[in-house]
Amino acid sequence: MAAAASSPDDAPHIPVLIGAILDNVSPVRGTWLDGTFGAGGYTRALLDAGADRVIGVDRDPLAFDMAADWAAGYGDRLVMQPGVFSQLDQYGADLDGVVLDLGVSSMQLDLAERGFSFMKDGPLDMRMSQSGPSAADLVADLDAGALADILFHYGEERASRRIARAIVAARAEAPITSTLHLAEIIEGCLPRARPGQSHPATRSFQALRIAVNGEYDELYNGLMAAERALKPGGQLAVVTFHSVEDRMVKRFLQMRSGGTGRANRYAPEEEQAQPQFTQRSRKAIGPDADELAQNPRARSAKLRVAIRTDAPAGEVDAKSLGMPQLPSHKSGSRR
Repeated sequence: MAAAASSPDDAPHIPVLIGAILDNVSPVRGTWLDGTFGAGGYTRALLDAGADRVIGVDRDPLAFDMAADWAAGYGDRLVMQPGVFSQLDQYGADLDGVVLDLGVSSMQLDLAERGFSFMKDGPLDMRMSQSGPSAADLVADLDAGALADILFHYGEERASRRIARAIVAARAEAPITSTLHLAEIIEGCLPRARPGQSHPATRSFQALRIAVNGEYDELYNGLMAAERALKPGGQLAVVTFHSVEDRMVKRFLQMRSGGTGRANRYAPEEEQAQPQFTQRSRKAIGPDADELAQNPRARSAKLRVAIRTDAPAGEVDAKSLGMPQLPSHKSGSRR
């Protein structure tokens, strides 16, 4: 889902790094696909910048409901497509551009009933599609080992086992069904955050959200789908919000632009015969001071842009991208 600026309720949401995206993909023309439609900020910016047509994709039906009051103004230049960006090549071909913003949407964070935020009390949900197992289901059903693996591998939470044991102990007393209840349990396992540090529940909530929505699988498959859907000269712009996502995108673009990437810095970098992309820059682009002042949520955002070549699309192994792999369990059920 697209992440947007934190702003008053009556102010428009501002998409993260949109200025940097437009600067790096200009001129904007032809058909683009916005794989994380969200509040529509990227789609509107692309249309206003000159795109002939934008296909906006989102798995959350609320996204298109909220766009109803402005979408009609773009006529048939805007196509709102329910779905997931891992299948974006089914929604468009020979695309001039694809943009993906991997952060959770402000409209989701700001609605307590969606259960994404540990700052507001609401049902422990976190489902972007509003269907399937929720975060409450995972917390209720998984054993301590499976919970700890999710927190550690998806959230890089060092205290994962301590938190998982506390969750299992707490749910034995009463079901954990609200965001603040879970946040309180996590806070009790960790030192109080110092000024300027993130909330103690940040990593755990991130991990559960990623697990509920299959976000790493989505990213892995979405990058390859973009490679298949883009025409030669088409541009791929991806905005990430944490280190694992950025590592996956960085390695994908390294591998597809002429080198396989390296598991460690001492290993030789192998050359690829026919690169599928050329990178606009090897270094990620971050927010400038003005954007940070306007939108604190942008502080961890990184943008990477690449241009599709005419080489045939191919396949990439998930492990080579550094995609987290959960250990297999004989039983992931509660015990």
